[in-house]
Amino acid sequence: MSAELSPTDIAVNAAEIPAVEMQISGDLARRGVIASPLIVGAATVVWGLDGLASGAFALALVLANFVLAALMVSSAARISPPAVMVAALGGFVIRLGIIMIAVLLVRDQQWISLQALGAVIIVAHLGLLLWELNHVSISFAHSGIRSTHP
Repeated sequence: MSAELSPTDIAVNAAEIPAVEMQISGDLARRGVIASPLIVGAATVVWGLDGLASGAFALALVLANFVLAALMVSSAARISPPAVMVAALGGFVIRLGIIMIAVLLVRDQQWISLQALGAVIIVAHLGLLLWELNHVSISFAHSGIRSTHP
């Protein structure tokens, strides 16, 4: 005989689940701040003061993108699994549009280097995601044990 869950049981169980996406977003933001001197410094060395400004702007866009993604998925998780899918896929398109609009708004500014902006957006997204992937994979490998990996 299988134990069936009532809608109340499911709602209570869902309320007990931690907002993992917010934890990951916080980790990504923390790692972005840790890596910011390296990222912005490299952009400054390659592209000068325009690289510094462009790199800082790009890094802010990347971190805002991660936080917005987590907020969208976290909000949708309280609604339903299909809402999570819509938030993840639709949110991706919306967030890419926001990044594109931000780039279009600053592209003609004197302080911008489009090469630095594009390079930092790509490298920061991939680098921070790979850094977080390493942490998450270690956490899954040792489930039940809180990893101290930075």
